[in-house]
Amino acid sequence: MLKSLLAAALSVCLAGSAWGQTAPPTRIRGTIAGLSGQTLTVNSRDGQKLDVVLADNVTVVSLKKLELSAIAAGSYIGTATRMGADGKPVAIEVLVFPEAMRGAGEGHYAWDLEPGSMMTNGNIDGVSAAPIGRELTVSYKGGNIVVHVPADVPVVTFAPADKGDLKPGAPVFVVATKAPDGHYTAARLTVGKDGVAPPM
Repeated sequence: MLKSLLAAALSVCLAGSAWGQTAPPTRIRGTIAGLSGQTLTVNSRDGQKLDVVLADNVTVVSLKKLELSAIAAGSYIGTATRMGADGKPVAIEVLVFPEAMRGAGEGHYAWDLEPGSMMTNGNIDGVSAAPIGRELTVSYKGGNIVVHVPADVPVVTFAPADKGDLKPGAPVFVVATKAPDGHYTAARLTVGKDGVAPPM
């Protein structure tokens, strides 16, 4: 189970940005409207109703919450950030990768969680206390940044899920490929489960 979960999670993360792909993916965020056969209908956050054809062997993962204290020096993380009022990056969410996924999507690049957001995947070189939350020094190939993590920011890691969890109303994050004719297909997705919605 652990091996298959890590493989599925790795595929989700690698498809979450344009790493190694010839065309950038389409990230669909919203709630599930329904599942009919292999077609997943999503009410996207921008108000569209989108149909996504799932691969026969689609991989599905979920997330579970972690305490802020789980973010420790030496951990490999992915964090979406926005620019704070002081001009320094502030975390919107933090994903703590299983050790077997160290190196997945390493780097610092634009992200589309919200306008102007960035994604940083890297190793935590240092953790220090902040008045509210923590300060993380995150290094990646080519650089490093210091990220402020407020105490109320979602901190998660991967957890098992399957196609049976694709229920109407469940929050979902789908990494899809858009064909020239406008149709979407996907081989992997992250679904909300047990009250934990995909924050990415």
